[in-house]
Amino acid sequence: MAILEMKVPSPGESISEVEIAQWLVSDGDYVEKDQAIAEVDSDKATLELPAEASGTITLKAGEGDVVKVGQVVCLIDTDAAKPAGSAAPKAEDKKEDAKPVVTAVVETKTVVPNPDPIKKEVSYASGTPSPAAAKIMSENGISAKQVAGSGKDGRITKQDVVNAMSAGFSTESAQGWGGTRNQNREKMSMLRRKIAERLVSVKNETAMLTTFNEVDMKPIMDIRAKYKDKFAKHHEVNLGFMSFFTKAVTEALKLYPAVNAQIDGNEIIFHDYADVGIAVSSPKGLMVPVVRNAEQMSLAEIEREIKRLAVKARDGKITPDDMTGGTFTITNGGVFGSMLSTPIINPPQSAILGMHNVVERPVAINGKVEIRPIMYVALSYDHRIIDGKESVGFLVKVKEMLENPERMIFGAKDPMEILLGL
Repeated sequence: MAILEMKVPSPGESISEVEIAQWLVSDGDYVEKDQAIAEVDSDKATLELPAEASGTITLKAGEGDVVKVGQVVCLIDTDAAKPAGSAAPKAEDKKEDAKPVVTAVVETKTVVPNPDPIKKEVSYASGTPSPAAAKIMSENGISAKQVAGSGKDGRITKQDVVNAMSAGFSTESAQGWGGTRNQNREKMSMLRRKIAERLVSVKNETAMLTTFNEVDMKPIMDIRAKYKDKFAKHHEVNLGFMSFFTKAVTEALKLYPAVNAQIDGNEIIFHDYADVGIAVSSPKGLMVPVVRNAEQMSLAEIEREIKRLAVKARDGKITPDDMTGGTFTITNGGVFGSMLSTPIINPPQSAILGMHNVVERPVAINGKVEIRPIMYVALSYDHRIIDGKESVGFLVKVKEMLENPERMIFGAKDPMEILLGL
């Protein structure tokens, strides 16, 4: 009998352990080669583990177990015959649950299977949603009890959730504020635990301070209104606020390099490039994918890269490499309606810019009161290496370039100053 030992692969550098978030097969199931058999959580991302060969699977770890990289998590009997009538997963199911594939490290040896394998109800038992279905249910506050599963072993598919939403829900099956005093306790994912740990540590280990300003968004909004259709047609990507902010930030970082630096022991590391992290919300929590060398990119290139990374984060395909090495971060709470906030620094970086919603407010323009679309912006920074003069100057420079977009072309200078050689 030939047995493959499936070991936990390394999700990335510096990661030594992962958590079995969900088994996608049951103990004793027949699996096909490359079929997704488990979802594993690291402290940076969620990845999918594929079967390295076809055969009958024996689970060696349970859901929620924390396992070391290189540890055996299951066995596959490659001599087992494929059950009659079984079929490979449907193409639409594969597409629906598509996630990044991690190549497993395997070792072939002849062993006798454990006579007492772990017996546990796992992922695709009746009422368990697929990852895509779980995402829609979470976003819409839908309970698994409200949806009838039509997938394998009663699994809830994405289409099941869509059909249930279309049909509507009865008030009897709805959960939530139903007059009960029930509680529901859930274990924090490894990713969420790591986020919590990092946020607390940065508050305790840095001298964090926040400075604020406001930006008149009318010039940017006028440009978008005039050129958005032509821009989208020519570059095949929409023109948003984030590319303008990223470009303004990279120009300001060139003038204030300490804002783009970080502390390493008793030294300060300055970067001659701008790798800008863009904070995005995903079903697994906050992700900060990094736009590399943003200082060299055009607005269209920035928009394309942000879109590519945001889609990967939303679909659960983001990798640790996509989220490491940033020098500065931008977060946009305005998409959720935030008026003002004090963002927390993303370590080991030393500063983060917070964007907020755009609201029409009365402001004084040339001695007259006008209604303008105003956005409040906030810069949180580590006061250990960034002085108040630098932080305020940086934010003022970002404001000036956003209110005078032509300055982004001329390296933060007034075009007239360049003309006059000033």
